[in-house]
Amino acid sequence: MNIERFKELAASFNLIPVYEIITADLLTPVLAYAKLRKKGTQSFLLESVQGSLSMARYSFIGINPEKILLNKKTTINEINNNNSSEYVGNIFERLKEETDNIRQAHLPEIPEFTGGLVGFLGYENISLIEPVVKFNYQQKFNYDSNFGLYKTIIAFDHYKHQIILITNVLVQTQSNLDLIYSEAKQNLKKFKSILLNDSVSIDSFKMLNSSEADFDTKYFYQLVEKSKEEIRAGEIFQIVLSKRFSSEFKGDLINVYRALRIINPSPYMYFLENADGFSILGTSPEDLLRIKNRKATVLPIAGTRRRGKDEAEDLNLEENLLNDPKELAEHTMLVDLGRNDLGRVCKYGSVKVSEFMKIQKYSHVMHIVSKVEGELRDDVHPIDALKSCFPAGTVSGAPKIRAMQLISEFENEERNIYAGAVGYIDFSGNLDMCIAIRTLFADDGKIYWQAGAGIVADSVPEKEALEIKNKSAVMLNALKYAEVIDENSGN
Repeated sequence: MNIERFKELAASFNLIPVYEIITADLLTPVLAYAKLRKKGTQSFLLESVQGSLSMARYSFIGINPEKILLNKKTTINEINNNNSSEYVGNIFERLKEETDNIRQAHLPEIPEFTGGLVGFLGYENISLIEPVVKFNYQQKFNYDSNFGLYKTIIAFDHYKHQIILITNVLVQTQSNLDLIYSEAKQNLKKFKSILLNDSVSIDSFKMLNSSEADFDTKYFYQLVEKSKEEIRAGEIFQIVLSKRFSSEFKGDLINVYRALRIINPSPYMYFLENADGFSILGTSPEDLLRIKNRKATVLPIAGTRRRGKDEAEDLNLEENLLNDPKELAEHTMLVDLGRNDLGRVCKYGSVKVSEFMKIQKYSHVMHIVSKVEGELRDDVHPIDALKSCFPAGTVSGAPKIRAMQLISEFENEERNIYAGAVGYIDFSGNLDMCIAIRTLFADDGKIYWQAGAGIVADSVPEKEALEIKNKSAVMLNALKYAEVIDENSGN
């Protein structure tokens, strides 16, 4: 972008993405991220795989957010240029304020996402939306959410084998356009030099122990039976019970992310490293909510089978899944829940189930997936739609509020990132948030992961416990692979 075009856009917009494009055939997103994160305090890498085969078009990297927003219940902490302020508020309302009054220029030659708020919403934030859901247990982690406001983004275009360096420039009434344009170009030059010239080394990763053996199955069986009693009493139709596992570790978590993206490539892959050392790594198959140009989409996923050893077995497993009454009933219930969530915030008559019970295949598993869409009402902010859908029914239950009250009582332990949401909210009101499942998070030398099982009227306790063990095993396998990931790489 040259100065003439910048000035032309500044006449109509107050946020302009200045960009530069370089060839990316010698760089991968993971290597680029490894180089760039060393230059900042907080950073992220977002990637995606579409279906079972191909990378989505773009991967995104951000470092050094202009601002960091944290909350612990109703206490918000705002960090800006190393200055910190603390006040009482609602994180959802604060997220609204941060991107309001922005008129961003959209350029067809660069990705639609050029920056914004990137981070996570912890599960316990539901109490800010539904105060009747109370958490009486002691919360051990420092905050319930963390969002960085990123105005500089590095985007990988996998189709064109290009890197697009983007820095968003805020234009104010008294701005010196020549000066702020020049500063933006210097910023891009700095990142370009890091990508093309810097070398990087990655430390190994090592688990020091694991809590896998701490799963008290007998106690879990009791919780399943208690849940079934609540179902028989008409309190709920379904509830998702979960169990947390952990391990102490040393070394570089980027190896865990590398292992996850190899073992379990998914539509949502993310590595977030926060300024205080709290890190989130995940490969989630399921979106919570996607909003683009005020069109809201949810993709309920319920029903899973492994992939077959060959095409014939694959088709047989697909047919078996689509004819399983329990899986179909659970999926239909979650589709109805998605319709209800969108119905609260979308225009009357606009909510449609545009795809129903399609099979989506990934590298190791297949799922039943549906698509529910609607057009937001004119008086609804995208964050209001996020509140309506949060958390997903697939990780809580139905009806959601009563199920979450029982989860708080039965689990009696902070979920934090598990069953929350990870993703971005851009400067134009678009957002893409996934459900934080198949996700690990690390804090103070310890890494955590959590797995859940959906309990319904005819659930068998032993089978539900096995489901949790199997889901946990996927995460544990990634951790074990991370320990040896470079042993046979030829490095």
